[in-house]
Amino acid sequence: MQIYNSLTRKKEPFQPIDENHVRMYVCGMTVYDFCHIGHARTVTAFDVVARYLRAKGYNLTYVRNVTDIDDKIIKRAIESNETIDVLTDRMIAAMREDFARLGNLPPDQEPRATEHVQGMIEMISGLIEKGFAYAPGNGDVYYRVRKFEGYGKLSGKVLEELEAGARIDVEESKEDPMDFVLWKGAKEGEPFWASPWGNGRPGWHIECSVMGKCCLGDTFDIHGGGSDLKFPHHENEIAQSEAHNDATFVNTWMHSGAIRIDNVKMSKSLGNFFTIREVLEQFPDEVVRYFLISSHYRSPVNYSQESLKEAAVRLERLYTALKGLELNGVEAAAESGFEQRFFAAMDDDFNTPVALAVLFDLVRELNRVRAEDEQQALPLAALLVKLGGILGIVQGDAEAFLKSGSDLDEAWIETMIQKRADAKKARDFAECDRIRDELAAQGISLQDGPQGTTWRVDR
Repeated sequence: MQIYNSLTRKKEPFQPIDENHVRMYVCGMTVYDFCHIGHARTVTAFDVVARYLRAKGYNLTYVRNVTDIDDKIIKRAIESNETIDVLTDRMIAAMREDFARLGNLPPDQEPRATEHVQGMIEMISGLIEKGFAYAPGNGDVYYRVRKFEGYGKLSGKVLEELEAGARIDVEESKEDPMDFVLWKGAKEGEPFWASPWGNGRPGWHIECSVMGKCCLGDTFDIHGGGSDLKFPHHENEIAQSEAHNDATFVNTWMHSGAIRIDNVKMSKSLGNFFTIREVLEQFPDEVVRYFLISSHYRSPVNYSQESLKEAAVRLERLYTALKGLELNGVEAAAESGFEQRFFAAMDDDFNTPVALAVLFDLVRELNRVRAEDEQQALPLAALLVKLGGILGIVQGDAEAFLKSGSDLDEAWIETMIQKRADAKKARDFAECDRIRDELAAQGISLQDGPQGTTWRVDR
């Protein structure tokens, strides 16, 4: 299995530190608002990574943190006239609900920053002792960027270039504009924790260094997140952790591509910003998931109505192949070649577009065999469900999916189908055609078969 390592900028053979145990940390949400479609892209990408690692037989410890103390959280709590705990608990519940609707499994551990403040104080103290950090006496603590020899190795940033755009705000007491904050002295009315440098709270970057170390150790296998976190967040994590622990922080860095809206970068200021909930009001949950995994995880994804409609059509093709098949107790087909091709695609840096193409090849074979002998097609159908499960798709009832997405009353549709059957029995073929056309005009497609007439929603 090969994974593209953002640190080395190339694909590398994946070898866990412990032979059969993979430890993976993914930067999670800052919980001050509902999650947006960009968050969905990152979480879904790493859900597929987690599912595949387990399908490969690895024992996986998957950690995704929650940032529940932050300037934005403090500001939003004041605006909404609620305590920080009430706000963050509400947003965490909404986050979990949104991610679950998209078919994402929960991480094994979901540490909250506020649960690890003492560990952050201890790491900051250790960095001060080693000379990598300093407390200027105003309640803040800063990291000495220039003292860490490898700074910039993840992002490819050069200190001289960064220095040109760096500045020191009036209230800061940095030795160097490049230095970043590890601990913030408390301002009036803000939440705080007691520390050797006075009351305050941790900076953002120190959180993941501490939670990663606490949950997975000084060095672990995979660290993931959105591409926007590469600098400065992940760069600063490396500087903090490696200076403190005297060890490589992470062996493989993975970054998911950004979401673009109609080929324009998503931004609140541009008004092209969509929460997961807003998207799920327009499209079924699984259609959105299919859209998110249909591009390679490192590639930017273009969100548009057309892209989602195309995802719906393609997912319908997969479910149509399963329609009417009873798979309880059926073993997935072995030695068919499809499973080997699927795993080969996923072994190549989790190449979901190629893996999906294998599923459509499997569907063509399934349909061919089914046309001759339905019983012989069942193991292929079971294989489609098995491989789809690794991507988190086609796990639902085919009939229910194919009928989803219509505002029409199902009982009325069935009544119309019965009226059409009665008209056909009476040889009133004009009425048969009229009813079919009326349903088609409302997005309902009929299929006549040996067992009667079934229907589905046209995408």
